[in-house]
Amino acid sequence: MLTYSFTHPDGREYCRAEYNETDHWLQATWKGVVTTPDGQHGAAAMVQQLHLSQVPYLLNDNSQVLGPWFDSVDWLQRIWAPQTERLGLRYVAHVLQPHTEDDLGLLLQHNPFAGKFELQFFSTLADAAMWLRDCQRLDAQRGLQAPPPRATTA
Repeated sequence: MLTYSFTHPDGREYCRAEYNETDHWLQATWKGVVTTPDGQHGAAAMVQQLHLSQVPYLLNDNSQVLGPWFDSVDWLQRIWAPQTERLGLRYVAHVLQPHTEDDLGLLLQHNPFAGKFELQFFSTLADAAMWLRDCQRLDAQRGLQAPPPRATTA
């Protein structure tokens, strides 16, 4: 299993990104306080993991994030999204941190990722996973199943 774990200098983990072999998607779980450098570092590592796993599905879980999420939309739009699009990312299920539904309205007014990948927001991990499974079923019906992950030494 491909797994990355990112920690603060004091050893507290703020992100774990891993290829979920059972569900065939990349899952990133963010927790605690995530600063802008933390977020950029973890998101950049996901690009590497997408390259290794060749998977078009990402479950991005912010349900355990405390405090404001890092100021990232511009960086994600300009740097991260084009890289992930080139690597074949097609679907992102984003689980919101609690009590941030109002922020979602602002983002949905102008989706900065339109044309790069399909992005859906969820309040629960279960709903996000169900949506990704639906995307996988639709892809399978269209003959767009993701290739199996490469054997790597991570």
